[in-house]
Amino acid sequence: MTRIIGIDPGLQKTGYGVIDSIGNRLVYVTHGVIKSNSQQSLAYRLRSLCEQLSHVIAENHPDEAAVEETFVNTNPLSTLRLGMARGVVLMVPARYNLVIGEYSANRVKKAVVGVGHADKAQVAMMVQRLLVGCGKVTDDAADALAIAICHAHFRTLLHLAS
Repeated sequence: MTRIIGIDPGLQKTGYGVIDSIGNRLVYVTHGVIKSNSQQSLAYRLRSLCEQLSHVIAENHPDEAAVEETFVNTNPLSTLRLGMARGVVLMVPARYNLVIGEYSANRVKKAVVGVGHADKAQVAMMVQRLLVGCGKVTDDAADALAIAICHAHFRTLLHLAS
């Protein structure tokens, strides 16, 4: 069994989802959203993200992590801030010595839905079908669970490459 945490990085909201991969079977563990206070300075929002994600990892004991790659936004400042949040999201699992996989949004959607340009509703529906017991999930948590599912499918390739 391998426990995987999928993380959908964001400065406002970072989704996370934890699953167990047992052979070719996926078992839902938990999901949630880490939120930051937009009234705080950027540095304190990043610190809060670090602390909250550290707590989630310490509480769930994943073996591996999967993170969505950043796409370039039309707003350069938004892209820069997302990149900073993504840096925190990569650093925290590294502090716990987790194997970390990174996946593009299209690869995640294709792994879960079968189509690289699926919309959020399709992703959420497939996550609910694939992970019995997860119930209704927010977009951020559904994306994070989808990232974990994608990693479960591709993790052996990641291990072979390292």
